[in-house]
Amino acid sequence: MGLFAVIGGAAHVNGFALAGATVLPAEDPDEVVRAWESLSDDTVVVLLTDTALAALGETRTQQAQWLSVVMPT
Repeated sequence: MGLFAVIGGAAHVNGFALAGATVLPAEDPDEVVRAWESLSDDTVVVLLTDTALAALGETRTQQAQWLSVVMPT
């Protein structure tokens, strides 16, 4: 079974830890990129805030090996 990760501002993502997600709080674009690059190969789904998506760019997320989903904020 693969990992479910969540990247974005702490206020939006911390609650997902209760469901067993790998939570990667990232408050600025550089932190978002570092969080994205730290994802392990067994990651299957990444939930992003809209701000995190803006920091990464849609091209990067579309070329990823995992499914990326944007949460409404």
